[in-house]
Amino acid sequence: MHSSPVRITAEETLSDNWYLLKKYTFDLRRRDGTWQAQTREVYDRGNGATILLYNRERRTVLLIRQFRMPTFVNDYPGYLIETAAGLLDNASPEERIRLEAEEETGYRVGHVEKIYSAFMSPGSVTERIHFFIGEYQPADQVGAGGGLEAEGEDIEVLERSFEQALAMVQSGEIVDGKTIMLLQYLELRMLKEGW
Repeated sequence: MHSSPVRITAEETLSDNWYLLKKYTFDLRRRDGTWQAQTREVYDRGNGATILLYNRERRTVLLIRQFRMPTFVNDYPGYLIETAAGLLDNASPEERIRLEAEEETGYRVGHVEKIYSAFMSPGSVTERIHFFIGEYQPADQVGAGGGLEAEGEDIEVLERSFEQALAMVQSGEIVDGKTIMLLQYLELRMLKEGW
């Protein structure tokens, strides 16, 4: 049995304001067996979940639009079109995504299906996102959505045809990674199952 390829030699908290930013100094065993000293900053914001709500008969999806400061400071208008999502906050991924879907879109979904989980920015962020899809019906709407004002959320709910949503990826109107992944997953599934 091999020992760990990583030996952490120092750990420093750089910020514990919004989430946790740490600086790690460590030795990494390279493939040739030698050890190399490295330093990385790691941002720990917890794990999250996201869901693409779709209606098979109408061939529509529910998306949201909200302001994202990191995109604004990276030469983008700041408003992203996304799938509903949120941090787990000690809940199970399925429990959390049901709550987030209702808070953000106003729809209470019945069955949700987990399709995979993925690290979205593993070079610097610890977050693993759990990806779900769920079918919605017009009768599932129990509120207006829009998120929680107390959490600074001001979310616009968008219902789009599936074809329009895919075209928005191609045109660059949808640039959020998790949303693109879920739309492409649904496209492949629709082709495979002949929807």
